[in-house]
Amino acid sequence: MGEEAALRIRRANPKEYEKVRDFYYLLIDAMEGAAFSPGWEREVYPTQEFLRSSLEKGELYVGEVDGQMAASMVVNHAYNEGYREAAWSFNAADSELLVVHALGVHPQFSRRGIAGRMARHVIAMAAQNGIKTVRLDVLEGNLPAEKAYTKVGFRYVETARMFYEDTGWTNYKLYEYIVL
Repeated sequence: MGEEAALRIRRANPKEYEKVRDFYYLLIDAMEGAAFSPGWEREVYPTQEFLRSSLEKGELYVGEVDGQMAASMVVNHAYNEGYREAAWSFNAADSELLVVHALGVHPQFSRRGIAGRMARHVIAMAAQNGIKTVRLDVLEGNLPAEKAYTKVGFRYVETARMFYEDTGWTNYKLYEYIVL
């Protein structure tokens, strides 16, 4: 396990679009051919439109180490259609849940607990805002992501076959963290 990095998590500014886009490009390039990849592709996921929209809505967060972007994620109430049939612990209205999307940590900063701290930040945001649950999905086989989320306290719910533009119909593991 690497050393724990000093991490500053903040909401990204819409004017940082190019910086955020370039971070995801660097992340995608660095993960190409990796044993555990999120399956993302340039211009497919995350799309430029998704990043711009997330920035404009104030839903995109970055994690910085010594002023350098080490991680990024989108947090909102939107989810894949496959979530509707899942065996969640309880039914929550969209306004009662947060969903984590596109949480990525640049490999240069891996093994420093950054993904877990980003996830804990979302849990803290949820608790402060009366949100009952935080949900997310992980591409089946992405063991580092699964390990990071379970270490924080997310519970595996089930594996669902879902469609995303970057992966097509693929199995995803669904996780939840009960905040209440």
